[in-house]
Amino acid sequence: MLRYWKSSPGLAVFALTAVTALWGWTFLGTKNAIEQMPVMDFLVIKFAIATFVLFTIRPAALFRISRRCLWHGIVLGFLLGIAYITQTYGLRTVSPAVSGFITGMGAIFTPVFLWAILRRKISWYVWIAVGLALVGLALLSLHGWAFGTGELLTLCCAIFFALQIVGLGEWSHLHNPYELTLIQIIVATVMCLIAAAPGGIELPPDLTTWIAVIIMAVLATAAAFFIQTWAQALISPTYTALILTMEPVFAGFFGVILGGDRLTARIIIGAICVLAAILIAQLKTSRKETT
Repeated sequence: MLRYWKSSPGLAVFALTAVTALWGWTFLGTKNAIEQMPVMDFLVIKFAIATFVLFTIRPAALFRISRRCLWHGIVLGFLLGIAYITQTYGLRTVSPAVSGFITGMGAIFTPVFLWAILRRKISWYVWIAVGLALVGLALLSLHGWAFGTGELLTLCCAIFFALQIVGLGEWSHLHNPYELTLIQIIVATVMCLIAAAPGGIELPPDLTTWIAVIIMAVLATAAAFFIQTWAQALISPTYTALILTMEPVFAGFFGVILGGDRLTARIIIGAICVLAAILIAQLKTSRKETT
């Protein structure tokens, strides 16, 4: 199967699911890291290390980038950077659970933007899958909340993430995934640096936090976004958004296994709803679907 990694949607789905599991697993590490240092400083250092790693592995990639790839990468990197910044500022007043739910609403915005911007027809089963995923996210994340500034910022985050997914779906097959990923991460790094610079950049205070930041940078950023960029050349944006809604599922799973959280009926039913949504999309989506 690895011989056909450039053209295998099945492998792309598996890899993107693995990335989502990684993001769910690193939730605990991220939470611990941002308790030790300002969140924006954490983002700057994480993206900067990811940029350094990607450039060090393939320095020639930066000099082979075409103008078209550069433009697409700047747009996608801008969307990615704005999404992380709005989510981060939203977390000042919003719990991680509510933030995860609102961010997961990108699964709704993705097909909406596909229809509104690209005039792609959205099938009825896609809306059923999206609805199920939203119910699952609510069960996994919500325990009562009110709508305020933090929620509004997080909603903006979901919109920008959805636009980035739509953009990747439209452009990723046109470019080398490594080069496109490198530009996105560089742009996101610069944006986070601009947002964090007025207050100064605070480095991780101890070795444990440094290790956590490096893991987030190398695995959950550099490798993860390369995989997403490559995978979206092979699977639809809507299906991608649905797969990414599994992050709270994996976060809940690792929270029970590693964090000592209780396994409740809400978690089980919520996970079943999200998995059912992905199964519906998988059963109804052909390999060449561009929805």
